This record gives sequence, structure tokens and C-alpha cells, in this order.
Amino acid sequence: MEILKRISAYKAESDKLAWTGTFKEYLELLKEDPTPAMTAHARVYEMIKSYGVEEENGRKSYKFFEQEIFGLDRALEKLVEEYFHSAARRLDVRKRILLLMGPVSGGKSTLVTMLKRGLEQFARTEQGAVYAIKGCPMHEDPLHLIPNELRAEAEKELGVRIEGNLCPSCQMRLRTEFEGDIENVLVERVFISEENRVGIGTFSPSDPKSQDIADLTGSIDFSTITEFGSESDPRAYRFDGELNKANRGLMEFQEMLKCDEKFLWNLLSLTQEGNFKAGRFALISADELIIAHTNETEYKAFIANKKNEALQSRMIVMPVPYNLKVSEEEKIYAKLISQSDMKHIHIAPHALRSAAIFSILTRLKETKKQGMDLIKKMRMYDGEEVEGYKEADLKEMQNEYLEEGMSGIDPRYVINRISSALIKQNLQFISALDVLRALKEGLDQHPSITKEERERYLNFISIARKEYDALAKKEVQKAFVYSFEESARTLFENYLDNIEAYCNWSKIRDPLTGEEMDPDERLMRSIEEQIGVSENAKKAFREEILIRISSYSRKGKKFDYASHDRLREAIEKKLFNDLKDIVKITTSTKTPDEKQLKRMNEVINRLVEEHGYTPVSANELL
Repeated sequence: MEILKRISAYKAESDKLAWTGTFKEYLELLKEDPTPAMTAHARVYEMIKSYGVEEENGRKSYKFFEQEIFGLDRALEKLVEEYFHSAARRLDVRKRILLLMGPVSGGKSTLVTMLKRGLEQFARTEQGAVYAIKGCPMHEDPLHLIPNELRAEAEKELGVRIEGNLCPSCQMRLRTEFEGDIENVLVERVFISEENRVGIGTFSPSDPKSQDIADLTGSIDFSTITEFGSESDPRAYRFDGELNKANRGLMEFQEMLKCDEKFLWNLLSLTQEGNFKAGRFALISADELIIAHTNETEYKAFIANKKNEALQSRMIVMPVPYNLKVSEEEKIYAKLISQSDMKHIHIAPHALRSAAIFSILTRLKETKKQGMDLIKKMRMYDGEEVEGYKEADLKEMQNEYLEEGMSGIDPRYVINRISSALIKQNLQFISALDVLRALKEGLDQHPSITKEERERYLNFISIARKEYDALAKKEVQKAFVYSFEESARTLFENYLDNIEAYCNWSKIRDPLTGEEMDPDERLMRSIEEQIGVSENAKKAFREEILIRISSYSRKGKKFDYASHDRLREAIEKKLFNDLKDIVKITTSTKTPDEKQLKRMNEVINRLVEEHGYTPVSANELL
């Protein structure tokens, strides 16, 4: 079986990556490449960078996030540059807890999970290799073996920085096992792994009465006290708390602000000084990135409590809002559905887009910009051009409300409603109307929305329906026009003849009678009006077409039906309007004749081949 071969290859690769040597050999390795000595913060930053960075219009996007997190480019850029990059350069932000704060189902947990999985994979590469003192319960940095008095000299020679001290366990082993002979202490390559509790720790709050601080800092092993005689003997202590195991990597605090205060006090020293108190030992050094997440309500309650000021000053709060782009919201739903067992059910085109339009509208705030409504704003946010507005207007709107995207309908609700539509019996596909109907029905059962919000949300469902109608109509229109492609080309040529005569102040000749006539103004305007070309703008539009024809001619290219998008759209709309009675009769006839049936089949085939419908969903659309 292929999977067994892959497992075997994976094990062979792990064996190949394994390395064990003395501290002396490790120093030789560092002389050639100092990257294994980087801090946990630097390791996370380098891991993100290793996937690639794209820069466009002065904004950076990180490929590491693009498969899982959608529409949060601005928030992610701020997170990487203002926290990870700065912390990697040993600036003071590395001494802060990273607190991701945002609404439910906004991607905070996904983001942390991605960082953990990314670190695990990065540690298996040459660039992300991590080395530790062999047998250390905290995967200690081997450079901590160098005495403080000699560190400045070692740093100069190796080109690295050394921070922190040996854990109590390694101090004792150095005295007893190696008799102070640092050179021969064994070092091994370790692989960051949440499952094996190497370099990743996770703490989740539970009942404060039963949860013990030992979950974070380790505990005394009472069964060994009689053997070793003292609670301050490192051999009688389990260094197995989440803070111990997260050393050299990442520590996640789930719903951090729900934790009892005593669990958070340990973080004061850990963030600022890089150490924490455990058992009857001196402060224990730890190099780990602390990342927590919470919702806005919990955060507001936390900052309102004056007792939390010390911890609050040691936090970098990064807002993680909802996505505000329709096209990115579609990707979120598609990803969640693909992870389910319902992916075999066909989702008709625009079904997810309709749901996304509804969701985004609930998250947007009305702008003060004159003439800009929510629909236009939604389109501009999604990268579409809106007549009369520029890039500067978009940036102004994005900076208008700091809290935009922190409220509204969450993706989980939408997916729950899509799921309810998907599990109906004998369903071959779901359409946009099925999804919008499910969303509407769900509003009655939604526990946390007010009557006013419900009315507003119902209006957004109506808007989403209108947007869907426009998209569906356009597709059907194009599919029908294709059936009359010869008619479209004739109309196109006719229009070109007329505008050429108009711009050159000449006449056109009737192909049948040979009679000379004035350009057909009525025909030209009936086409131009389809795409909103005003009476004042008609001359400029016609001249633009002629200039384009001339440009094509100079390059030896033929100007045809597909050469000008706006003109093609105008021709299609004009033709469709002329043919709409034929279309209506064709689609509504219960017993179509042979000609009508042929046309219907042509349209259905076009919808299937070019727009992603199935024959059944295309037929229902018609």
C-alpha cells in the first residue's frame, strides 16, 4: 500500500534528521551556521517568512496563511510586522504576551493552530533545526552550559546571543553525571511536537477550585521524596507543566482571560524577565512565545479590573476581526464544506456567494462618505471598481471605524444553516435560494440578535437575493446569446459601421438597396444605454472604440466581438432584451417543440461547461 511506503519514508527521514553529539561538536556546528541558536520568537518569524512574502502597493501578504485564513491580510500584516518581526529582532515586544482579541469564529484558534503546525514542520528543516541538552525535561538550550563570566567572549566568537540559565535538572546532572565537564555534555536535535510535548504547550482554563498551578509549572513527585530526601532536589520534581514543555517554542493560552488570577501571575516574570518560579528552586529560564486569545467582552471586563494593570501592560493586543471581503468569505465556506462528508452534494454557482454577501453586509458599518452605500462599500472592499470613487476613498473607509468587522454574523452560523440545507433528504444540489431560505429561517432561532437586528438582517437577505438574481440573469443571458452568436456578431458589425460613419461625418450604405443613409443614432444609443453611457459621453465612447480598432489594425490584429469587454457586454444585453420574449417562451413552455428543446439544451450545456452548473441545477435556474 502506498500509505505504508509513505510512513516508512517518513520514519527514514526522521532517522536521517536525528543528530546526537557532545557540546563541543555542537559549538563546531554553530560556528558554521548560528541559526539553531535563534530565539523562539525569531523561529516563528523565520518559519512564516520561509513560505514566501508578496508585496503589492506597499502591503505585504504572507503565503503561510493563505490556505487556511481568508480576508485578514491587513490584520495578519500588522501581526507579523509589529509583533513577530519586532520580537525576532529582540525588541521589547518579545517581552509581551500576544493577545489575539476578536469575535467568535473569527479565526483566532485557527491562527494559533497554524503557528503550532508550522513550527512542527519548520523544526524538521535545516533552517529551523532545534538542538537541546539530551535528557533535559525542558529541552534546554545547550548554550546555557557556558558560565556567565565567559558568555561575552563566546557570543563574540560564535556570533550569537546567550540568554537564560540552566534548569535545576541540568544543573544537577552537570554536577553528578558529567562532574562539571561541560565539553562532554550530550546534545541532540529535537523536533517540536505538540503531541510529544516538545516546544509546544497548551493551557485551557477549567474549574478554578480543581485546577492546579502545577498544570503550568510542574509539581513535586511525592513518591520520590523518600528516595531523594528533599522537595528542593530536582530529581524529586516533575518539570512537566505547560510552561516547562513549551520552552524553545510556543505556549498557547486558550481563553486566557477566563483563567483564575493565580495562573496569570506566573506570566508577569516570564514575559518581562524570561523566567518563572516553580517549586523550591531559583527562577527557571524559559524561551517561549506566549500567545493567548479571547473575545471582546472578556477583554473589556479584564481591562476594567484595576488589579490586572500589571498584566495588561505586558500584553500586545492584536484585533482579529471578521473578514470583510465577499470573495474571501466564499473561500471560508468552501473550505469548511470540503472538510465535511457532504462535499459530494453539488453546490450551485453563487450559492456560497449569496451567503457571503449577507454575512459581509451584517459586519460593515455605514460610511459618512457622500453617495456611498453599503453595497458599493462591499464591492470596493472586495476589490471591485465603483464609478466615482478611487483607492484613496477605499483607504479612508477602511480607517473610518477601528471596530469594523468586530461584530455581525459569524461564519459558524452560516455554515450551520448551510449544513441544515445540505442534509435534506434526496438533495442532489443546493442553490443560492436554498441557502438564503435557510439563513432566513435561522434568524428566528438565533438567540442573541435583537428584533431591530433581525429586521436589518432580513433586509440584507433581500439584498443578497437581488445580487444573486443579477448574477444568475447575466449568466443565463450570456448562455442564450451564445445560441444567437451569429446575431450578436451581426449587431456588433452593424454598430461599428454606424459609429465609424458618425465619427467621420459620413453616410452608410444600405447593403440591400445600396441607398446612402445617416448613421442610425437610435440603434447606437439602444446599445450604449445598456452599459450606462450617457448622452454627453457617447461621442467619447465611440471615438474610444475607433481608436482601439485603429490600434489593433496597426498591430495586424483583428478587432472582433471579444476585443472590448464593455462593448461586448452592451451587445449581449441589447440582444438579450430583444430576445427576451423568445427566451421567456422557450423557458416557460411545458411542452417545448423541437427547436425550443434544442435551444434549451444548448443553453444548459453552456451553463454546465462554462459556469460550473450540473444539468439539474442549470435546468432549475432556467
